[in-house]
Amino acid sequence: MTIATVQNAKLGRAAWCWALFQGGRDPYIILVTIYVFVPYLVTSIIADPVHGQELVASGAKYAGWIVALTAPLLGAVVDRMGPRKPWLIATVALMLPLMLALWWAKPGGTGLSVGIIIAILAALGGLFAYTQILHNALLLPAAGARHAGAASGLALAFGNFVSVGMLAFVLWGFALPGKVAWSFVPTAPLFELDVASHQQDRIVPVLAALALALGTLPLLAFVPDVARTGVRFAAAIRLALADLKSLVLEARGHRDGLVYLGATLLFTDGLTGILIFSGVYAAGVMGWQSLELLAYGMILCVFAVGGGLLAGWLDGRIGPKRALTFEICGVVISQLLSLGNTKALLFYQPYDTITQATIWSGPMFRTAPELGLIACGMLGAVTVTAAYASSRTMLTRVVPAHKVGVFFGLFVIAGSATMWLGPLLVQLATAATGSQRAGLLPISGLLVTGLMVLQLVRGENKNCVDAGLVNIKRWGLRRGSPLEP
Repeated sequence: MTIATVQNAKLGRAAWCWALFQGGRDPYIILVTIYVFVPYLVTSIIADPVHGQELVASGAKYAGWIVALTAPLLGAVVDRMGPRKPWLIATVALMLPLMLALWWAKPGGTGLSVGIIIAILAALGGLFAYTQILHNALLLPAAGARHAGAASGLALAFGNFVSVGMLAFVLWGFALPGKVAWSFVPTAPLFELDVASHQQDRIVPVLAALALALGTLPLLAFVPDVARTGVRFAAAIRLALADLKSLVLEARGHRDGLVYLGATLLFTDGLTGILIFSGVYAAGVMGWQSLELLAYGMILCVFAVGGGLLAGWLDGRIGPKRALTFEICGVVISQLLSLGNTKALLFYQPYDTITQATIWSGPMFRTAPELGLIACGMLGAVTVTAAYASSRTMLTRVVPAHKVGVFFGLFVIAGSATMWLGPLLVQLATAATGSQRAGLLPISGLLVTGLMVLQLVRGENKNCVDAGLVNIKRWGLRRGSPLEP
């Protein structure tokens, strides 16, 4: 997404405010789930990387079940009732105190118990998925169908930009002080945080809550909502169930679209698993703390931006099916290579940390296995992001133009229906083998299986229409509505 694209799209204030919400929401995933708080939970509170990975997988599994059972119905009920913002306000209002509560996740058993922390993270995982549904449902009111693509790209850019900025701030203000003698780094952590009690890790959910609250305010103030339909809640549930049934029935007979949805169920779960467990794996096998994990996250976020650009280029040059095939293969390669890098392994070759000289004398990443894991992470960041992007483009190429809206509805359901499967398999494999490395192998299995099903998709139809235009009547529009193209 370039600045020129945004300027040419002439996005209005509502579209910018809609995009800002994602900038406030995404740091939760980057800082809390992937790179800082959950790895801290595994290494410092649970203090057993293998058992910690098993517990984190269990919590993610329960979050996946919650989403699978409720998210499709929630989207359909909201469609029937009309306004989205009250639901979004309620969801954010539930998330904020849960995020703040993680400040009391103290090491040594003096704060929240491990079970309560896992339960809070599972609840936040489900609520986060709800914010995605409700935020996406406000895209057309904010930008209109004509500028929806530009606003969506801007939101992704904000999400990456704010996440990288917050990673840099936490690294500068909390992780580096006391570790380096650089003039631009504070001599002690900001706010006089106590490093011994891991306050520098525990403050991350608090910062993520602040970002979410600030990102929500512009959306509430300036993004128009959908008009109220007058349908009451009980009636909306009955109608929503009928809508979901109709959605499934309308998809019958479209082989390629249904086969592709089946592939999506599998490889999307694998991609999500990569995101959930990459920080936990790095913390466990390398012993990285917040300093190293923050730097690792910043590096990978930068490369993830390149993945979005790569997807657009590949989609145009070789088509989304070949692009997606290439990207998933890259994800599998990066995942398998990552499992070959630990403190004692360099790409599966034994590595003696005592006899081998360090690569450099900097504050972090001084050994070859650490640099090897970072290289694998770079490849994974590019290919995972590209695969997510190409998967949406691919859907528009394998279904009839007049059914794009139907299949995008099923695409959303498919993305949530099995998001519990990857964590469940990781939990079972980790418990059975007692190994972080072996426990993550099912993720590659899901990716490979999804890739095999993808090859059964036969054609690519290039004559597609905007999914927003297909379903535009379902929003209860009148002439002159901001949703109107």
